[in-house]
Amino acid sequence: MTNVLYRKYRPQSFDEVLGQDHIVSVLKNAVKTGRISHAYLFSGSRGTGKTSLARILAREAGCSDVDLMEIDAASSRGIDEIRALREAVRFSPMQGKVKVYIIDEAHMLTKEAFNALLKTLEEPPAHAIFILATTETDKMPETIISRCQTFSFRNISDDVLMKALKNIAKKEGFEIDDGTAGLIVLCAEGSFRDAQGMLEQIISMGDKKITEEIARQFLSAPPREIIEKFITAILEKKAESGLEAVQTAMEKNADMKIVYKMILRDIRSIILLKLAPAMKKQIKDSYGENEFKFLEKCKDLAKSGEMERALKIMLEYYETRSRSYLPQTPLELALLAIVGDSK
Repeated sequence: MTNVLYRKYRPQSFDEVLGQDHIVSVLKNAVKTGRISHAYLFSGSRGTGKTSLARILAREAGCSDVDLMEIDAASSRGIDEIRALREAVRFSPMQGKVKVYIIDEAHMLTKEAFNALLKTLEEPPAHAIFILATTETDKMPETIISRCQTFSFRNISDDVLMKALKNIAKKEGFEIDDGTAGLIVLCAEGSFRDAQGMLEQIISMGDKKITEEIARQFLSAPPREIIEKFITAILEKKAESGLEAVQTAMEKNADMKIVYKMILRDIRSIILLKLAPAMKKQIKDSYGENEFKFLEKCKDLAKSGEMERALKIMLEYYETRSRSYLPQTPLELALLAIVGDSK
């Protein structure tokens, strides 16, 4: 069985970590100067490299594989597990210079487990390093946070994620264009792991050339013409045409969250093309040739402030999606508000 992509292409050194330069530079310097802390807290969205960087730090700090302990707090969250950790941490490393404990999803630990862990963090053995990783910092006790060096992991930027996906596809012997990679990046929401997982599933369909049509089918994304019809309806102030586009998306079983995100991305890109011409190449690299031509056309047609108002209204209604009984309703209401607001 072959390794899944996110494992196969997991970074193995500081230099291979992408999108977290602000953290890597600090940790590299800590290793170089020998000023490694006894406890770290890595926080950020899923798939941004927290666990991968924790393993790299452990290795660079002189931890052997046998002395590296990983605990999934989602399944081992009780005081018994932490008590066992407290007992084990007292013993010296078997092979390396230090013992490293990586506690993933640390916010899932129980109150009693946190209290037990706190005592160890307050008086850790000289040979022990703790790295706590969490997606929900607000659920971490302040007493724990105060004993750690904290690092906030950023969502991976679109351009970094795009380059990584295209590089992986090339290494795997597949061809993928900018528009298709851009669609996967949009759905991944800044997560390396999600983007690689989507790419792997699309690759498993067998086609050596990954077309946008294949990606759209897998991701439940709407045909491009639906998105363009909706945006054109905004520019031409034709509510009926925009509502028809939404209905067509529903009939084609498109995921309305993705429909909404594609529209938001396009409106934002039109605004940037109009107000920040220096970003033209960056935007162009995220789209297919015909898609970008459409955005350029819209940029020329849009009146001053028109797209900015549309984006603001779209974002307001996007926040209501989770409360909507009908998935298409927020998008329809946003369209009507935009058209009405622009008259």
